[in-house]
Amino acid sequence: MNYDVFLGEDAEADILDIWKYVAHHDSVERAATLVNALQESCLSLCHFPDRGHCPPELQRVHVLEYRELHYKPYRIIYRIVERKVFIHCILDGRRNLQELLLERLLRWPK
Repeated sequence: MNYDVFLGEDAEADILDIWKYVAHHDSVERAATLVNALQESCLSLCHFPDRGHCPPELQRVHVLEYRELHYKPYRIIYRIVERKVFIHCILDGRRNLQELLLERLLRWPK
């Protein structure tokens, strides 16, 4: 059975930032190819979204409702709610995930 997949604002911004970085440091063609592959990986979560695993950084602090899928070196962080998959962020796995998540949490209104 298929799930609906939704990209959050942060995930959309991440994709745009990745495109800009790769286009600037490599080429527009490579940026487009990478972004298309990332989007396909996200959309592939409509089938078997449970195949992802809990990010170890979140598991250590007992936050278990998020999962991740890898498109090396990128990490797609998402959550499954009923028959919906919400993509929260797409991060470079070479960066410190705890630091990035903390930055994002501090931006949220209280």
